[in-house]
Amino acid sequence: MMMDTLSVEFTDEQKRYLEGFTSGLQISRVGRSLGGGAAKAGAASSAEPTGPDAAHIKAQDLLLASGKKLADQEKFKRDEHPFDAYERLKQQALTNSPPSPADNFRWRYYGLFYVAPAQDSYMSRLRIPNGIIKHWQLAGLANLAERLCGPYSHVTTRANLQLREIPPKHAVALIEGIQDLGLCSRGSGADNIRNVTGTPTAGIDPQELLDTRDYAREWHFHILNDRSLYGLPRKFNVAFDGAGRIAVLEETNDIAFSAVEVKDGFGVEPGVWFRLGIGGITGHKDFAKETGIIVKPGDATKVADAIVRAFIDTGDRTNRLKARLKYVIDKMGMEKFLVLVEQKLGHALTRVPPEALALRPAFDRMAHIGVHKQKQDGLNWLGVVVPLGKITCEQMRSLAKIAADLGDGEIRLTVWQNLLISGVSDANVQLAVKAIEAIGLSVAASNVRAGLIACTGNAGCKFAASDTKAHAAAIGDWCDGRIDVDTPLNIHLTGCHHSCAQHYISDIGLIAAKVPVGDTDDTVEGYHLFAGGGFGPDADIGQEVYHDLKAEDAPQTVEKLLKAYLAHRTSPSETFLTFARRHDGESLRKLAEAEISS
Repeated sequence: MMMDTLSVEFTDEQKRYLEGFTSGLQISRVGRSLGGGAAKAGAASSAEPTGPDAAHIKAQDLLLASGKKLADQEKFKRDEHPFDAYERLKQQALTNSPPSPADNFRWRYYGLFYVAPAQDSYMSRLRIPNGIIKHWQLAGLANLAERLCGPYSHVTTRANLQLREIPPKHAVALIEGIQDLGLCSRGSGADNIRNVTGTPTAGIDPQELLDTRDYAREWHFHILNDRSLYGLPRKFNVAFDGAGRIAVLEETNDIAFSAVEVKDGFGVEPGVWFRLGIGGITGHKDFAKETGIIVKPGDATKVADAIVRAFIDTGDRTNRLKARLKYVIDKMGMEKFLVLVEQKLGHALTRVPPEALALRPAFDRMAHIGVHKQKQDGLNWLGVVVPLGKITCEQMRSLAKIAADLGDGEIRLTVWQNLLISGVSDANVQLAVKAIEAIGLSVAASNVRAGLIACTGNAGCKFAASDTKAHAAAIGDWCDGRIDVDTPLNIHLTGCHHSCAQHYISDIGLIAAKVPVGDTDDTVEGYHLFAGGGFGPDADIGQEVYHDLKAEDAPQTVEKLLKAYLAHRTSPSETFLTFARRHDGESLRKLAEAEISS
């Protein structure tokens, strides 16, 4: 019996559905699991995903069924979970082989980033919860770096350390050596929850409301020991602020836990709670949004877990540029997303009006530099200047010895790319200061240098358009001695749209760009310059003042902008931030151009 061919005209939407449906069937034949090994070809396509990666697979399947295509990184995870490929990483080390693009993504789950073409090597980023490291761990890292990497480390803007110039043959020895020190790099890159930040002066700060160390540590180990929290739609940041003197920039994170004093008379137990903010990503010009929710400190891990699991279900796995938590909230609305969180949590969250919360104690924008009294009688923390975050192996070992001999044995990293040595007795302060100076570092800096921050730049990062660290150093060298800024100041240089150096929230922020030269197609390294960004109670995104500024002109331009500030501020107490926000970008540029560079 012959049947006539059925002729049907499908709509574009129907065609996309069929494409996604057949793609899903094809993928399911290869394997249904992110982790636990891929299923053999021919396995039943209707099998329900199981195991720790099931939620991720279901989220991918829903997108495929709707006719959408997964981002390449999602395909990499689906084809072979990184934690199931360790033997191949070891084999690549034996042959000193660079990774394929897929493995370059997978090895980031181990904290390894292959950074070619900037450098023909890996970078390794650690996990240091709350940024606190023991003296012997810092010394051990120095020994590892000297043997296996470039002989230095960088303090990052997540109060972390990264090691660089790691040849493939040393990659496994390094991450295993890091584990030997009681540290780890697991999950510090790719689509995972990154290093957990907290108040660097936790437990020693006279004004803190809460010691964040235990809460950061609990969340850190919760992440490490739950496979289902790996392989998110995109990277995820969590920070804990204990209301100490040094800012943690928690509002730039996907989850911001901020210690607050809750007043009596609002239907909840008065005392110290965490205020919850979610969806921060200042590289995309947004801070964590207020939710009206407060969280008991002891419940922070449970609440964070529920938020992450709601993100796993709803995050965009097709467009990497729109895959962060912010875009989930933008799309569905805060209240709808919080309903999902409460479903994951199993109970309602606690809400209070803004007037129930006492004002947070003020930041001290210079507390990360210099000598400061601790809450413990007779003890001090010393804020050590680490120029643009780079310290040599010799300096690392020396700092470890100073912390062990003259402090409490701990080194505390900050988001300002420097470190603190805590527990230094009054009697030993001057001895410690001299010892720090003897290794080429200092506890003193001008206001320009104290807040001068730069990402890695194109010397070590393939995404960066300019040599940010070199250009930041040039700005510091030029401005110091030519202009005396008498109020705290932040100048941040970032190399690309990822904004690792948080350029949008600084007094003066520069994001790298390729600047056209004349009428030709040639370009030179340069920046777009912003002014008036802020954090904490002053949180806002800076406004553009200069577009396509050549890097060679940046030092003089910053000098003239600072001279304009000093010449036109309303009083000696007016901050650069307030001055910048009194003017639009064009007015600021005109005021700067009226000044003469010396």
